[in-house]
Amino acid sequence: MIITLKNTTLYVTAFLLVVLDQITKIMVKGFSLFGFNHQGMYLGESYNVLGDFLRITFVENPGMAFGVEFGAGKIFLTLFSLVASCGLVYYLHSIKQAHRFVRIGIMLILAGAFGNFIDRMFYGVIYGNSPLFYGLVVDFIQVDIPDITFNSITYTYWPVFNIADSCVSIGMVLLLFFNKYIPMPYQDSIANPTSELDKTTISNE
Repeated sequence: MIITLKNTTLYVTAFLLVVLDQITKIMVKGFSLFGFNHQGMYLGESYNVLGDFLRITFVENPGMAFGVEFGAGKIFLTLFSLVASCGLVYYLHSIKQAHRFVRIGIMLILAGAFGNFIDRMFYGVIYGNSPLFYGLVVDFIQVDIPDITFNSITYTYWPVFNIADSCVSIGMVLLLFFNKYIPMPYQDSIANPTSELDKTTISNE
């Protein structure tokens, strides 16, 4: 049985993942709305969820590789996130007949990119600590790993991440596993196993 996965389903799923990502970040960071105040966590606060293996730890990420911060670069990164999100929407629309796991992978990367874009674009203004484009990404999921030493630096846990980061990571893994089915926008039917099956059926009739 072939299950058809409509783009509408993917867009709705991406939207729900972005909403979940934002709700969890706001719950960690705190908010005040219509007279209701939620304290949230203070920066650096941490507590156990599953012993030391899984912790909720509030950190903020400037969003640049290796922690590098410079003005134009931050704006570029924020705008790049927006352009990448728009490009992924277009690409997802253009490969409607591609392998469903390729499309799910693209959808997850889209949700993750847009989720972190919201932080970078608006959180600085919403929380009053930086101008538009300069918001910090909220991370809070900390997973313990065996100690790894690299270049005299010892890592005792995986870098703290969020739901948006998880979406991007899972999406990339799916694309790696199903890379042979990834089409160019104008080669949609070529990478579609269903289309190939239909062609074989037609030729045998």
